[in-house]
Amino acid sequence: MLRTMAVMLNLTTNPHALHAPLRHILRQTVKPVLSINTLRCSISSSSLSLSTVPVRTNEPGLELDRSYLSCSMAESERRLKVAVLISGGVDSSVALRLLHAAGHRCTAFYLKIWFQEDFDNFWSECPWEEDLKYAKAVCNQVDVPLEVVHLTDEYWDKVVSYIIDEYRCGRTPNPDVLCNTRIKFGAFMDAISNMDFDFVASGHYAKVVHTVTDENNELSYLELSKDMVKDQTYFLSYLSQTQLKRLVLPLGCIPKDEVRNLAKKFDLPNQDRKDSQGICFLGKIKFSEFVGRHIGEKEGIILEAETGDLLGAHRGFWFYTIGQRQGLKLAGGPWYVVEKDVKNNVVFVSRNYYSVDKRRRSFRVGSFRWISGSPPRNLDQLRCKVRHGPGFYNCTLHMELAENGTENVGTVQLPEDDQGLAAGQFAAFYEGQVCVGSGVILESWDDSGFPVCDKAREIANMEDKSKLGKPVKIKPRPEDCMRNTTVSML
Repeated sequence: MLRTMAVMLNLTTNPHALHAPLRHILRQTVKPVLSINTLRCSISSSSLSLSTVPVRTNEPGLELDRSYLSCSMAESERRLKVAVLISGGVDSSVALRLLHAAGHRCTAFYLKIWFQEDFDNFWSECPWEEDLKYAKAVCNQVDVPLEVVHLTDEYWDKVVSYIIDEYRCGRTPNPDVLCNTRIKFGAFMDAISNMDFDFVASGHYAKVVHTVTDENNELSYLELSKDMVKDQTYFLSYLSQTQLKRLVLPLGCIPKDEVRNLAKKFDLPNQDRKDSQGICFLGKIKFSEFVGRHIGEKEGIILEAETGDLLGAHRGFWFYTIGQRQGLKLAGGPWYVVEKDVKNNVVFVSRNYYSVDKRRRSFRVGSFRWISGSPPRNLDQLRCKVRHGPGFYNCTLHMELAENGTENVGTVQLPEDDQGLAAGQFAAFYEGQVCVGSGVILESWDDSGFPVCDKAREIANMEDKSKLGKPVKIKPRPEDCMRNTTVSML
């Protein structure tokens, strides 16, 4: 287990022995959040192509459209010193090569942020070992140094523990937003602050526009990517102005299909690798397995929201999110999770989630972070995203002071229904092409939330639910049968 790292660190493969000297190093250093192992990119794996690719734009042998470098600060008056986050995937690898082609001095950093020895079936595969192998091969092509940064403790304290607490409270947090804010461009930026880097770069699909003037207080802006399907401004919307000023994103000007073509032009060893999917910190671990391991299981009941009928049992409300359809295992569906009773561990479901009389056009947002440091002036002319993807809503935002008197809370009004709103997720706001900030969707809803009948509420509050008997058998509705037949015929 962890064979590659054990060799590089000259340590035993025992995970506790692996971490012991690292923690000792952390205690001895001035910057307590960083432990780096410098790799000089030597790799002997015969399975990877290591052919040298001349990528400098002033060198013959490689024709590279200068427009590809428009988000790589190619017009800088001097060579920049850039710390490039590289994951072993195609996107971050192309970002590295673009910056190198633009003539900048790059150092690649691989963040090791996840380690949990009790996932034996997971760690036997050593998921990041393959990622690191590809990252080394990419760097080796152009003699870029690669360093491994250990931020495991910071990741657990700042992201994973928060995720667990949020699920325990019945909310659905977004770990990718927190990982970017607190780790990739938080703890990591802090860790290298004394290393004299001009910028930090990554393979995110978004644009960062830096205003170049003689003034030191000019703002930097986060803009939508050229590829609206891949656009990742939603995941970067909680960054501060300080973080944004240090960031450069080379892929913001390039569509995904062209990034793949560039990977082939650069002859990257990972050019055919599939994109990673899922939550940033889970890797190959199933989400249900992660939640079950850390929060456990506690049997509860599933009730129909409109009638209070007992439909079945569940393993714990924290395994479900509002709008969820998959995994309910209920006959007569499709069924959707419409509400959760956290106190009584009850999940309410309905087959009428998309009914026209169940409006969800208004929701409240708190914990705002505006990238410029202050909210936009025209709150009635914003657009917003409530999830990652190309879709926007025109919206209005009304700000007010929360009951505690210390935090601003906003009410967002949408022009149409969105049935997938979940407390704990982020709402990102935009003025035109510019992402201006985001906030966390709150658990407080207005009267437009999904109605749960009084009988269902009373049953949920029962102390002895064993008296309810066996679940009710629900037959499919005629309209659902007709719809399923039509779909099967298409």
